[in-house]
Amino acid sequence: MLEKMGDFFDNRLIGYDEHQLTCIESAQEFYPFTADLLPKEAGASILDLGCGTGLELGYYFAVNPSAKVTGIDLAPGMLSVLKTKFPDKQLELIQGSYFEVPFGVEKYDAAVSVESLHHFTKAEKIPLYRKLREALKPGGYFILTDYFSLSDEEERAHRRELQRLKAELGIEDDEFYHYDTPLTVEHETEALIEAGFSKVERLGSWGATCALRAAR
Repeated sequence: MLEKMGDFFDNRLIGYDEHQLTCIESAQEFYPFTADLLPKEAGASILDLGCGTGLELGYYFAVNPSAKVTGIDLAPGMLSVLKTKFPDKQLELIQGSYFEVPFGVEKYDAAVSVESLHHFTKAEKIPLYRKLREALKPGGYFILTDYFSLSDEEERAHRRELQRLKAELGIEDDEFYHYDTPLTVEHETEALIEAGFSKVERLGSWGATCALRAAR
């Protein structure tokens, strides 16, 4: 059964944080690692794509409590949990698709996304990354921590299976459904470069999960 993206996550609110941290290999390493890559300057402005319940933000606020974070997520229940976690922090939470929500121009010191963007094609990501790059201030950067396909064939197999399931279920709309279709690191890097980012570096790896830094 395929579920629409926002419904999938809201249906799993109970125990979500524990699941993420204990069932995903090396999650207790890559969440704090990701947070440590974000700006430490007081009042830094951060955009979080697919923020969920803010697992990375818990680690980030511990080192930069005055940061200003804009979080975007499809799931209203996730955002509600996030809001209750950090009532004293500067949080702007937007319920919606980061493909559709306007980001602004030269507004953020950095952007971050953890375990969210592995559901989309390279073609879908390029305009998103172009919009994201425009939203970063000069010298800004994007930290992407996610899991990736380890080969082109694995990437194609994930996409074929999603298409098969949608056809089997008679799904013909353009909405996003939860099914993992990760790109390879190479194709992810190509998407970022084609969107205008000047440089992409791999800063950490945990099995199939990697942390990438894309400089504006």
